Amino acid sequence: MLGIIIGVASVIVMLAIGQGSKKSIQDQMSGMGTNLIFAMPGAEQKGGVRMGNSDAQSMKLSDIEAIERSCPAISNVSPEVRSSGQAVVGNQNWPTTIYGVNNKYFSIRKYTIGTGRTFTEEEIQTYAKVCLVGKTVVKNLFGNTDPIGQTVRFGKIPLLIIGILGEKGENGMGQDQDDLIMAPYTTVQKRILAITHIQSIAASAASEALNEAAIEQITASLRHSHKLKEGAVDDFQVRSQSEMVQMFSSISNIMTLLLGAISGISLLVGGIGIMNIMYVSVTERTREIGLRLSVGGRGNDILLQFLIESILLSVFGGVIGISLGIVATQIMASIMSWPVVITTLSVVMSFLVCSAIGIFFGWYPARKAASLNPIDALRYE
Repeated sequence: MLGIIIGVASVIVMLAIGQGSKKSIQDQMSGMGTNLIFAMPGAEQKGGVRMGNSDAQSMKLSDIEAIERSCPAISNVSPEVRSSGQAVVGNQNWPTTIYGVNNKYFSIRKYTIGTGRTFTEEEIQTYAKVCLVGKTVVKNLFGNTDPIGQTVRFGKIPLLIIGILGEKGENGMGQDQDDLIMAPYTTVQKRILAITHIQSIAASAASEALNEAAIEQITASLRHSHKLKEGAVDDFQVRSQSEMVQMFSSISNIMTLLLGAISGISLLVGGIGIMNIMYVSVTERTREIGLRLSVGGRGNDILLQFLIESILLSVFGGVIGISLGIVATQIMASIMSWPVVITTLSVVMSFLVCSAIGIFFGWYPARKAASLNPIDALRYE
């Protein structure tokens, strides 16, 4: 039974770790918005070769206006410009990234406002020197002091802090989503970067089901805005967050299958253990088998006897293994803080596999016992 117990428990633990990792990645990516869509300048590259000419300054604010007019599958759209640099408050400084966006960006990226407010449309139009800061920036520049109403300098531009973003933590790629500053896109565009184009477009589909339609509509809108002829290579790329979720989920599925295969070996070893034990049992009880056969016992009776023993070994081992696996998974989750998900499928599958292994590896030695000649069995030893 010990081989089956360890095998079943290891299958449940391994699959729980794999499923937990998959769910953790999906939750983190979903926190960024599963209906999130990005459009970036630059033609697609294949095999390290850029397909066609591209212009890093090809996106304009007119592209945003065209998407708002011609893409019904889009619920929100925002320009995005960004710059990395030092944020300075007094004698404290912190390297971070400033994002220039509009008010719809908060909904697109699922950012909440912890305290304070967002910038107004008037502040966007007037290039106002205002910003919102993430919790990481607050912690490293202000400590326990309330930053609202204070000024942070980014580069040479002083910005009045009007709000603090709600905490989001790390995303699926380990990036700190709270280490940022957000300001009106016009402020970052004109005062910090001194550019007239936008670096990327962030949008959200009206629903996750409309992701593909939204991508097609954005692509058509940008091709029309950029006056690309039919057959010409796009000078931009459109990507959705759901594609990233699918990619990471595929990787996680492969890891889960690998873990399941490794733990499945333990089950196989447990089954071989049962087979060996049943062989020994047949050998040790040869005289008993001969006696049963000589007084009228049929081969099927002997077969059934040994088969029941192997089934009971497997079933009881499976039940104990399932219990051990669930307990071990919970202990691992609490001590190591690993994300784990115990699925009904893993429990049922491991139990059925261990039962099948027990029946199969019990049937063969039982068949051997049933086919013994009674005279040879009685004369054994």
